[in-house]
Amino acid sequence: MPSDSRADHYNEAGVLKKKQYKRELNRLQEELVKLQHWVSEQGLRVVVVFEGRDAAGKGGVIKRITRRLNPRVVRVVALGKPTEREQGQWYFQRYVEHLPSEGEMVLFDRSWYNRAGVERVMGFCSDEEYDRFLEECPRFERMLVREGIVLVKYWFSISDEEQERRFQKRNEDPKRRWKLSPMDLEARARWEEFSKAKDEMFEHTDIPEAPWHVVHADVKRHARLNCISHLLDQVDYEDLTPDPIELPPREERGEYERPPIEDQHWVEARFGENPTPGRSE
Repeated sequence: MPSDSRADHYNEAGVLKKKQYKRELNRLQEELVKLQHWVSEQGLRVVVVFEGRDAAGKGGVIKRITRRLNPRVVRVVALGKPTEREQGQWYFQRYVEHLPSEGEMVLFDRSWYNRAGVERVMGFCSDEEYDRFLEECPRFERMLVREGIVLVKYWFSISDEEQERRFQKRNEDPKRRWKLSPMDLEARARWEEFSKAKDEMFEHTDIPEAPWHVVHADVKRHARLNCISHLLDQVDYEDLTPDPIELPPREERGEYERPPIEDQHWVEARFGENPTPGRSE
């Protein structure tokens, strides 16, 4: 972006203005549609891992990525607590089940890296399980890449002060309060422990075949645009968007007539009005 236009696009706090943000987001979402067509037509298998601290904005960017896309091609995987059966499986097993087939892209909203983060810090896994994960994870990811899967890993980095601000905002908003889980509050009290766990995780799993890409996430608008732009650069795609088709004229109605609207159970029109009785709809 030219330097002389910065004042037109950014506010006094250095944040991209809403109008410019929406324009850029719309442009990137159009490119994501092109990427979707390419993945589908070329039979690619793409895995995108989103990790980071609580309230870092992972869910927000995933929503913006998938908003205009076909869920049959691009799907989100956000697994909950392992079941008793899953706890008895090979650790990576339940994630393997959700890997993409040909022509699919899978976005992991948290992933197998739970073991190196929350499970490690909260004591949900043993030292032996943790050490084995750090040893096996690079092997697992190299295996995925050798199989031909495009693997992209994002870490959303957020400051202590910004995370606290977002936690307070969630607590004040009834529509967002469900996001503030007991686990979030515990993580809030263990900032330093999570930082050490992240550093050790990077040391073992930031491999050439599948490096970590760190997104500066203190400003949501910037983080979303930067992440989506980077993701688009990870696949050398072409525009396979279908051309508009010529819709034929609608055929004239035959002898069919719809039943009177008063014979149907209409939802109460608390906004606007229902059709006038006596008409057929």
